[in-house]
Amino acid sequence: MHFTKMHGIGNDYVYVDGSKEKIKNAPQVAKFVSDRHFGIGSDGLIIIQPSDRADFEMEMYNADGSRGQMCGNGIRCVAKYVYDHGMTRKKRIAIDTLAGIKVIDVTTGGDGRVQTARVDMGEPILKPQDIPADLGRQRAFSKDRIVNEKMTLSDGRTFFGTAVSMGNPHNVIFLKDGDVRDLKLEGDGPLYENCGIFPERVNTEFVNVLDRNHVRMRVWERGSGETLACGTGACAVAVAAVLNDLTDRNVTVSLPGGDLRILWEEASNHVFMTGSATTVFEGEIQI
Repeated sequence: MHFTKMHGIGNDYVYVDGSKEKIKNAPQVAKFVSDRHFGIGSDGLIIIQPSDRADFEMEMYNADGSRGQMCGNGIRCVAKYVYDHGMTRKKRIAIDTLAGIKVIDVTTGGDGRVQTARVDMGEPILKPQDIPADLGRQRAFSKDRIVNEKMTLSDGRTFFGTAVSMGNPHNVIFLKDGDVRDLKLEGDGPLYENCGIFPERVNTEFVNVLDRNHVRMRVWERGSGETLACGTGACAVAVAAVLNDLTDRNVTVSLPGGDLRILWEEASNHVFMTGSATTVFEGEIQI
């Protein structure tokens, strides 16, 4: 199988051209190639497929083999892949995902290759039943949004979370005390991922607000564990910060892998994400 290793600010995936490579057991292949000791090493596998609805389709799998709905860092790399490989000459590219069709505007450098991409991530999903959040699992929320609500982990600890879906579910936690860089997520991450009110598990973001236009976050992703970056997570953090009146609508989100610029546009209600996309290497692997 021919592959390309790419990353968006450290959120790395193995990319395969599905028009040339036919992968029979994608979940198992995703687990194999993602292994950082015996495989290629990645947060998952993304297969770029032809599409009848858009320019291309992004078929995404997490490192544990589960199907992913959407990845903001991954979709920027898909746009870079198809442009740099001459599969399109468009600089506005429509890509179909399980979270709907996303439109990406790419910016090229002096070498003619894509350096950055701006993704229209669409409208944030805030209704609990659409995230989904099963409100009966812990207690009934009286509001149509879950904003700074008290939640309970399986070990009895409580915290306050804000639930946002950007095509996949996120639970955003703003730390009042302490630095997110000091958190020990390896032990606690699975507890948050399996927080009771989210029947499909949940990505969890831990956030320090630095000022009205700048936040710092770490993320525990369902199916992958802690990653250096999460594009949909950064978008969810920006939306949650506005809902909690902690930041303005235009905010820089600093992740361990780098920065993303997020705008929650009031007029359209769409979230726009801008960041880099990088090719690491290409190769062949026996599967």
